[in-house]
Amino acid sequence: MSSEYCRSLLRTLLQLLLLSAALTLVGTGCAPAGVYHVVEPGQTLYRIARTYAVNETQLAKVNGITDPKRLEAGQRLYIPGATQIRKVPPVVLPKGPLPIVASPTPPPAKSTPKAPVPKAKPAVEEPALLSKAEAIPGLPPAPGTFVWPLRGQVVSGFGTGDGKAGKGIEIAAPLGTPVTAAAAGKVIYSGTIRGFGNLVILEHADNFFTVYGFNSKNLVAMDSFVGQGDRIALSGAPSGGKSPRLHFEIRKGKTAANPIFYLP
Repeated sequence: MSSEYCRSLLRTLLQLLLLSAALTLVGTGCAPAGVYHVVEPGQTLYRIARTYAVNETQLAKVNGITDPKRLEAGQRLYIPGATQIRKVPPVVLPKGPLPIVASPTPPPAKSTPKAPVPKAKPAVEEPALLSKAEAIPGLPPAPGTFVWPLRGQVVSGFGTGDGKAGKGIEIAAPLGTPVTAAAAGKVIYSGTIRGFGNLVILEHADNFFTVYGFNSKNLVAMDSFVGQGDRIALSGAPSGGKSPRLHFEIRKGKTAANPIFYLP
């Protein structure tokens, strides 16, 4: 066995160990990045934010909400930093007659009987909406949870290539193409790993993680929260003279999954 072959083998093992070390950050006591809350009738963005103790403006940004008044029942909201789904009290109109505002008492000779005050209609409460994905933990994410981080031809499929690259796919893209978050989540790693160059790892709800490698520049810092579609990096090229591309992975815990099965 030649010394050059031994050195090449050692380099490959070192690269795998470095990536494994970055991913094990998720198993060292880090709290889940968040949960998905399904909006029920009568719930408002303000009430949801107060219940989960998060900033209302940040909650709207992460979920791409421009008008908080247009929240719809059944809509899924990503709650960054939450550890469990909470019951959010809906806004319910008061039942019974409207309060009567007293007016100055007129002289007895000119007093007239008061007109009856109409009663307000009680608010109609609709049954709570909860999808099976939230009711039963451990199921795969709902369709549309992940989107493509950029558009381009898949030049290396899942399970092909060497050990490190085979755990994801590689998507061709011109240098400097914006790389966007495949789903809302928390940045748990933004740095450089040998073999992947600039690398970003996002943590999502339901113990999912996405990995973005070969970046020419990372645009996000660790411990920050991003919304789906937010720019997190600019695409680059791997070492060795290969064409520009993005290395992309989806993981369930520490297990790599084929991203094609999760992307639209």
